[in-house]
Amino acid sequence: MSSLSNKVALVTGASSGLGAAVARLFARRGASVFGVARDEQRLTEVFAEVPGGRFVTADIATSAACRSVVEQCVADFGRLDILVNVAGAHRMRRTGEVTDEDWDHDLAVNLNGPFYLCRAALPALLDAGGAIVNVASIAGVEGQAYSAGYCAAKHGLVGLTRALAVEFTADRLRVNAVCPGGMLTPQITGFSLPDGADPNLVLRAAAPRGMNEPEEVAAVIAFLAGPDASAVHGAVYLADNGKTAG
Repeated sequence: MSSLSNKVALVTGASSGLGAAVARLFARRGASVFGVARDEQRLTEVFAEVPGGRFVTADIATSAACRSVVEQCVADFGRLDILVNVAGAHRMRRTGEVTDEDWDHDLAVNLNGPFYLCRAALPALLDAGGAIVNVASIAGVEGQAYSAGYCAAKHGLVGLTRALAVEFTADRLRVNAVCPGGMLTPQITGFSLPDGADPNLVLRAAAPRGMNEPEEVAAVIAFLAGPDASAVHGAVYLADNGKTAG
């Protein structure tokens, strides 16, 4: 297990699911965690289990909010070593029924926010020789029914990860992505199908070995963020229980 001692990690989506699991695990491995999410009550509950952690409520879909979040993290801890872009949203819709507002929201939360945060965090991360871990999805490497906006955004996040990795190959910065399959998080347990949807199309996204627990994917993220992954840069790690293996 890689130690994250003396590292400062900014984790979005930290109020539940994978983001909460990452915040807890990073703290156990010695990191100072700065959490971001929209739900203050749930953040308070999660960070009761994150010693020394701090958090702020924000909507990462806007550039100004992302810039403010990074500034607050650096002001609180004096540095930033790790950025983990977990926050995301997935709502299934028939493509013909997707509104302009739906499309804008899918891209704003799942792609724009991570980009804004990466851009705002670059000076601090380059100074620290840090790491970015973007949480994409298997929807970032394959198609999924009723998920045009989500797939487009997650494919974009994979592309963003690779572009940053190439651009900063000569710098003290590592950029990688994780593509989880289905996880037992509120995003999955609370999802609903569009009226008249074909369940067989939806089941194509399921892994034969079943769902991941958030803690399993959090461990992959901790590896990529830590010193044991010093040779890993520009990688897209599939954590999908073999779903995309064949």
